[in-house]
Amino acid sequence: MANQEDIFKKVISHAKEYGYVFQSSEIYDGLSAVYDYGQNGAELKKNIREYWWKAMVQLNENIVGIDAAIFMHPTTWKASGHVDAFNDPLIDNKDYKKRYRADVLIEDYVAKIEAKIEKEVNKAAKRFGDSFDKEQFLATNNRVIGYQEKADSILKRMGKSLENEDLADVKALIEELEIACPLSGSKNWTDVKQVNLMFGTKLGASADSAMDLYLRPETAQGIFVNFLNVQKTGRMKIPFGIAQTGKAFRNEIVARQFIFRMREFEQMEMQFFIKPGTQMEWYEAWKEKRMKWHLSLGMGADNYRFHDHEKLAHYADAAADIEFRFPFGFKELEGIHSRTDFDLGKHEEYSGKKLQYFDHEENKSYTPYVLETSIGLDRMFLAVFSNALQEEELENGSTRTVLKIPAVLAPNKVAVLPLLKRDGLPEVAQKLVDELKWDFNVDYDEKDAVGRRYRRQDAAGTPFCVTVDHQTLEDDTVTIRHRDSMEQSRVKLSEVKDIISKEVDMRYWLQKI
Repeated sequence: MANQEDIFKKVISHAKEYGYVFQSSEIYDGLSAVYDYGQNGAELKKNIREYWWKAMVQLNENIVGIDAAIFMHPTTWKASGHVDAFNDPLIDNKDYKKRYRADVLIEDYVAKIEAKIEKEVNKAAKRFGDSFDKEQFLATNNRVIGYQEKADSILKRMGKSLENEDLADVKALIEELEIACPLSGSKNWTDVKQVNLMFGTKLGASADSAMDLYLRPETAQGIFVNFLNVQKTGRMKIPFGIAQTGKAFRNEIVARQFIFRMREFEQMEMQFFIKPGTQMEWYEAWKEKRMKWHLSLGMGADNYRFHDHEKLAHYADAAADIEFRFPFGFKELEGIHSRTDFDLGKHEEYSGKKLQYFDHEENKSYTPYVLETSIGLDRMFLAVFSNALQEEELENGSTRTVLKIPAVLAPNKVAVLPLLKRDGLPEVAQKLVDELKWDFNVDYDEKDAVGRRYRRQDAAGTPFCVTVDHQTLEDDTVTIRHRDSMEQSRVKLSEVKDIISKEVDMRYWLQKI
């Protein structure tokens, strides 16, 4: 765990040093669980959003996108169940006066067990070498089996207790596992209580007439209340989907995990409307589709896994998470839920408006079922960034810090470097920048020795460096360097754009899906 914490500290430090993420209002000592994205972070976040949008909307003829308002009529949240049931189970440490999510405390305990399993796997892999069969080892090693059974039983019990609203048993489980406050080591806990997570606000010209509103805790409801608008204006036929990205807000207790949990965050989600009775077929189909999207980025198949929910949300008949191996262990990255007809049915009930689809093939109307995929953009950002940050040992014994962000997502695609700040080299370099900037984000760097500039661009995540030198003046060739391999080659100035385009083109990457 100490190693995980050290890695995570490096991630945080690197993100700030290279202009990816800053603490919000830092000059005023910041605001808890609120962050700003810097110049590189904003670009990376935009690229992730676009990569998702193209895969979801542009490449699917039956999926369209909308952008619903953050403010919605308050009855929306009564119908959705958020007013009555959008709670987190919270527990206070009596000695340290610190509040935690009870389920997170238990999940962190299980994560330590999973770390032990991982340690056993790594030891065995080292011992057996190329002949090592991971699946067989996990299925036959008694120590690993024992660890896994313990982890599964804990999660199953927690899920059952939360589903039954048996908060006393959740506390009992924490006490039985002897879970201590992570900061103080104290095991003196209060009872577990459910606390609503929504942010309240008001809308109106005067305090007397102002309407009570909520900042939306999820973006999905904006899709549901616009179901008929989209279906009719787009002449959509079942099955079809509506996608949306946007900010959501939750007044939750935030773990000390940087941008993993935030009070203000951005979601990328799609609600897929289907014929009742087909939900399990579509559930499995979208699990596969979404995993392929993640794997297309090349961040390692071993870093992903499915986790079926023990406790289902009140609206779901099936749910699973795609989990990613973050520096602090496997955590949820994306959720796939079969939401049945709960949402449209409830909005129909509360609004008095008919929210049904007339199926011409069956000659009848019905309330569609919904299959949801929902991914946190900020979590995806952290997954990409933390996975990309690597320390490499080079052949000469030195090390380099490199940010191997998938080239399609990198904030800057290329850095143009004049070898010297004289002899007309900066002018040629600037001309190349002016040509490339129409297609890519380009960085111009002329400070320090070229080797230091290479290292700086490696650490910033730039996939390509192009060096303009005296030979360029003679034959119009430049040196192009690849970030990941550090390979260098001499190419014509006229070829630079095509070389970069091939590696960073979204079409090239999305064809892997």
